[in-house]
Amino acid sequence: MSDAYSVYIERIGKPPGPMLDDYSAHVQSGAAWVADMSGEIAGLLILIEQTDHLLLDNVAVDPGHHGRGIGRALLNFAEQEAVRRGYREIILYTHEKMSENLAMYPALGWVEIDRREQNGYQRVFFRKSLRA
Repeated sequence: MSDAYSVYIERIGKPPGPMLDDYSAHVQSGAAWVADMSGEIAGLLILIEQTDHLLLDNVAVDPGHHGRGIGRALLNFAEQEAVRRGYREIILYTHEKMSENLAMYPALGWVEIDRREQNGYQRVFFRKSLRA
C-alpha cells in the first residue's frame, strides 16, 4: 500500500506515517482488514480499539483502484465495525498537508476535533458520532 502514500512524500517532506507502520503486527493483532478485488489487495483498513472509541488508524486505497468506491466502502465498514463493537464514536487522523482528506472527511460527516503534532507529524483529528 505504499503507492497510496508515496505521492505525499514530497508534500510532507518525509514518508507519511503509514509507510513506516508494522503491518504484520496489525495482522497478528487482528486490527487489519483488506478490500479484495479479484484476488488483489485494493485497499486496507487498520482499526485499533481504544477505551472510549475505535481508532481508524489507517485507510488506504491502491491508486490503481481509485474511483471505484473502495475508500468509502472501507470507511462505512469501519463505522459498522465500531457500532458492532459497542462504540459510540470513531476517530481518525490525517496529515495537515493531505488537503484532499481535509476536504473529504467533513463532506462524509466527520467533525474536526484537534490539530497537533504527534510522532513528528502535524495531524488533524476527526470524530464521527455513531448510532447503534
